[in-house]
Amino acid sequence: MDDRAPAALVTGPLPEALVGALRELARVRRLLVALDFDGTLAPEVDSPEKARALPEARAAVLRLRALPNTRVALVSGRSLRSLIEVSDLPDDVLLVGSHGIELRLDDPNDRVSLDTAELERVDVLQEVLSQVADSIDDVWLETKPAGFALHTRLATDENSRLAHLVALREAQAELDDLTIREGKNVLEFAVRSTTKGEAIEHLRRYVAADAVFYAGDDVTDEDAFDALQPHDLGLKSGEGATLASYRVPGPDDVAEVLAALATFREGDVHEQ
Repeated sequence: MDDRAPAALVTGPLPEALVGALRELARVRRLLVALDFDGTLAPEVDSPEKARALPEARAAVLRLRALPNTRVALVSGRSLRSLIEVSDLPDDVLLVGSHGIELRLDDPNDRVSLDTAELERVDVLQEVLSQVADSIDDVWLETKPAGFALHTRLATDENSRLAHLVALREAQAELDDLTIREGKNVLEFAVRSTTKGEAIEHLRRYVAADAVFYAGDDVTDEDAFDALQPHDLGLKSGEGATLASYRVPGPDDVAEVLAALATFREGDVHEQ
């Protein structure tokens, strides 16, 4: 059974229920604030390398980062290298790239060790997907640590659908047990399986968090929302069915929510 529902989109001031949930969350002893990047902190753009967090969102993230017993993490489908470049945040912000395959924690380690069989599968996958990208206008391939992302943001709707259909057919004909994720104008293929949900559980244990705040906008973020516990808080940015408890229209509103959480947590710290 799919429990996701198209909850009402928040417009105007933050609703009392969300404000109350943020106040309660701000009181926990150890808090993990985990955030998707594209479509959550940063507006979607045609050129991924040009994406940047909104100034208000960045300011709120830095406020949260500065608070005691509060860790901030970015959890993205981007490669770790790309995430580092576009986020431009201090090194103590934890980073998860490629849906959990790559990590930059307090002891940085951004290398992925694939075995011989996985490397051979990556080579086959590259050959198949490169042929698709080369044969359809405005479709391009991004290399990921354990696979590739086929981007169709610049393509026409017809070419985008064609690229997805052909890529799926050809890749699955050549390789089995691929991890395939369909996002906004992107189709990702990986020879090693990880999810943002697994990344959240790893981060929760790593920082010994008493509660987690997670915000995301994509279908891949649903794995993270599914991993949240009753005392956590999930925030969906944008439209679409979701497991998150709350929803806002987009990055501007996510920034407002993060600023409110920072204000409540700063007040809680001062009262202690």
